[in-house]
Amino acid sequence: MATTLATAVEDTTAVTHAARIEHVSKSFAGPAGSQLVLDDISLDVAPGEFVTILGASGCGKSTLLNLAAGLDQPTTGTITTAGRPALMFQEHALFPWLTAGKNIELALRLRGIPKSDRTPEAERLLELVRLGGAHNKRVHELSGGMRQRVALARALAQDSRLLLMDEPFAALDAITRDVLHGELTRIWAETNLSVLFVTHNVREAVRLAQRVVLLSSRPGRIAKEWTVDIPQPRRIEDADVAELSVEITEHLRGEIRRHGQH
Repeated sequence: MATTLATAVEDTTAVTHAARIEHVSKSFAGPAGSQLVLDDISLDVAPGEFVTILGASGCGKSTLLNLAAGLDQPTTGTITTAGRPALMFQEHALFPWLTAGKNIELALRLRGIPKSDRTPEAERLLELVRLGGAHNKRVHELSGGMRQRVALARALAQDSRLLLMDEPFAALDAITRDVLHGELTRIWAETNLSVLFVTHNVREAVRLAQRVVLLSSRPGRIAKEWTVDIPQPRRIEDADVAELSVEITEHLRGEIRRHGQH
């Protein structure tokens, strides 16, 4: 019988990887019995690397991210990370009764930052996401894109080496999403974060990542990986981005056909 091993948080001394996923499988109990969602996933994310996880709906992308975040435990296998990861969801999940700045300060307080240092640090993070002057704005006063910028600043406030992002721009309009793609790649380059980014959008995956990992479906397995050797900054309409996106899309369609999805 396979041994179930909990997600572990690795000591940050002599870090050789931001995340290491080793032979991870995940099953859930259902009416028809145990359902295998992820099957024998092994994946390393190097320090400072930007990796996108791509796949059809229901292939286990978000499940894998939740396991990496420590929100759930793998059925078998191990996950180690360099410190505790920060997690950013599709929904901003900001507290509406707090201002933009106070949402960030809450994360700083939970991190143990002294009260006197929280406001200046929150303002620095808002400047980093190009929302300087928004500290006292309420959530309802912010556009969807601005709310996601605040959510990103709050994630950065956790001072993690690894940022986990679960389709954070999926609900935004195309222009806002395009702007935030550029902002995210700028912040990633400036901070040397490691990013594990889940998406079902092939062009988004290619525009952002150094490496694209395609999951099969039912259960999720690593079907193929691509190294993206296109210089940053990239545009979603760039010819090189489009060309690689077409190739990846064909493989994605093949996986969908293979597993009978529509």
